[in-house]
Amino acid sequence: MTPRERLLTVLAGNIPDCVPVMPDCSNMIPCRLTGKPFWDIYLYQDPPLWKAYLDCARHFDFDSLMDGYVHISLPGEEDPNAAPWEPMLVHESPERLVVQHCRREGRKIEWSPRVTVYYVADPPTGNVPPEKIGLPPVPTRYRPVEGIKPWPTGPELLRLVKQEMGEQGLVGVFCGHSCLLSSPDDIYSYYDDPEPWRRRARKALEYFERRFAGLMALPDKPDFIAVGASGTLVFQTVAMFRELGLPIVKRMTALAAAAGLPSHLHSCGPERELVRICAEETDLTVIDPLEVPPMGDCDLADLKRRYGSRLVLKGNLHTTEVMLRGTPEIVAAAARRAIADAAAGGRYILSTGDQCGRDTPFENIQAMVQTARTYGRY
Repeated sequence: MTPRERLLTVLAGNIPDCVPVMPDCSNMIPCRLTGKPFWDIYLYQDPPLWKAYLDCARHFDFDSLMDGYVHISLPGEEDPNAAPWEPMLVHESPERLVVQHCRREGRKIEWSPRVTVYYVADPPTGNVPPEKIGLPPVPTRYRPVEGIKPWPTGPELLRLVKQEMGEQGLVGVFCGHSCLLSSPDDIYSYYDDPEPWRRRARKALEYFERRFAGLMALPDKPDFIAVGASGTLVFQTVAMFRELGLPIVKRMTALAAAAGLPSHLHSCGPERELVRICAEETDLTVIDPLEVPPMGDCDLADLKRRYGSRLVLKGNLHTTEVMLRGTPEIVAAAARRAIADAAAGGRYILSTGDQCGRDTPFENIQAMVQTARTYGRY
């Protein structure tokens, strides 16, 4: 089987030729493989992250379930009359570049209240108050960001990414969100007055319903729908998720199922209760990364016993103790344990408990893939 065929088989609840394997290499490993400063990928799009990721998937030959690594905007989602935001370099050093956006209306310049910090050897940090890193809210010195590589946008970009993916796997597009709260300030705001957040959740659901209709009208549709968010049960209690996020997840997974598309939910951190809710109350197809303690609260074998007939489980090798600090032998042993815990009957993808760190030995990634191809036979 090709990786694409293998993934389609397991997502349909059937038995593939071997356990699909997909270490989470969403950011740092692809950037490292390019040999370039990380800001080349994230800021200058040379290459863009989606292209670096696809090159990474081919390099290690893993099965690629590309869950929303590329933003696809649809016609009508952006206000054509709004002045465009322009990226400006407001600080430069050998270690980092700081970008603040502005837009011009006549002689007036409006500056974004937040900046993005791009690092030479790490992913960027966004939504940073300039004062927090010693910069003024309105820059006194700046210059335009020049040299950003042009790439298609919107439906043309989706078509290109699917062509580039080929038989290496499946391309997903975000159309849903499991976590509306994403910071301590959001949590305080919710407890001070939850009603604005309830309105925001209802508007988000309406937006995603429109977006789904737009995606289904495209000649090149996504292979699956991504509905997750990092830290769903980190920034929200279970009750808050039920109120704000669950209606979105339920509706979007139902629409995806009716359209014959799988749906995917990624949410790092505690996830055991989220797995139960999704298995019992939604049409979700696959959930990851099922992190083990202390970062998460998941026991893979237990989840398989309880929910493995209703959900495709994807995880959960420890990204630091096993993938980063372990040897190829340790990785292979952990991969064999995970396969033994969750592969019986299908509906399992061998993966990591969240993203592989930048300095993860390539030999460890290779050991994980090789174990799935050999030991992971049904």
